[in-house]
Amino acid sequence: MKCVVLGGGGFIGSHLCQALLAAGHGVRIFDRPNLKRFDSAAESGPAEWLEGDFSNPEDLARAAEGCEVVYHLISTTLPKSSNDNPVYDVETNVIGTLRLLELVRGTGTKIVFVSSGGTVYGVPRAVPIPETHPTEPLCSYGIGKLAVEKYLRLYQVLHGIDYCALRLANLYGERQRVTTAQGAVAVFLHRALRDEPIEIWGDGGVVRDYLYAGDAAAALVRAAAATGEPRLFNVGSGRGQSLNDILAAIETLLGRPVRRTYLPGRRFDVPVNVLDVSLAARHLGWRPATAFAEGLSRTCDWMRRNPD
Repeated sequence: MKCVVLGGGGFIGSHLCQALLAAGHGVRIFDRPNLKRFDSAAESGPAEWLEGDFSNPEDLARAAEGCEVVYHLISTTLPKSSNDNPVYDVETNVIGTLRLLELVRGTGTKIVFVSSGGTVYGVPRAVPIPETHPTEPLCSYGIGKLAVEKYLRLYQVLHGIDYCALRLANLYGERQRVTTAQGAVAVFLHRALRDEPIEIWGDGGVVRDYLYAGDAAAALVRAAAATGEPRLFNVGSGRGQSLNDILAAIETLLGRPVRRTYLPGRRFDVPVNVLDVSLAARHLGWRPATAFAEGLSRTCDWMRRNPD
């Protein structure tokens, strides 16, 4: 297939591009200008790079031209900050995605959308959380992701657009940016390697589903080939770990204790989020393959090779 990955120069995007290239697909990477590029040729094969603005229809048209699959990984906000400016969140993410859907109407192009299994459900009524669980997001980021899912369904019903949406768990792995303070595993590990104190919101008992980025990329590759119903899947490890568990794993890996500071909890942090991934196993033939200790070790090795 010829694929374009919107946001392909970022953390999960780079893992997806590697996986697509390794599978023999043609890959175009679309991302913002002046982004530091990873070496796709050294990893899995050459990719086409295209710079542009997701909010610019002309840039989007150039990105999607000639592609059978559009992977939509772009998000302009983070869960922790999205409530500060919900208008910006909607204008840049939801409306931007609507422009993309209008662009591909009638072209036969498939959309694979990265949604958020960590935010769309809100406080769980049952764990692990199935796709049929009620959706009550506590942050604008999750509401925006959910809105895009609904518009994808609407455009499928009205215009026949083919799509698949994956609700990803909390991802970690090589190339995750710690400067955004997004991603507990990467931030904690980065600080631990520098012997800096690790700040924890709450008592460290918040439980999340942590998935290695390479496993998420494998699910995204399979999503492009999925046909018919269902079109919405949870993608996670299916196993919960608390922040204190993550710290303990880092201490085991490094062979020494890490410094930590506990801060007051945040209102938008749900106490537990673990995804039921059985639907993806049945319909996509996908299961998580990387044990947390192995993924953590790979991430640590990469950070040591790339200290800045």
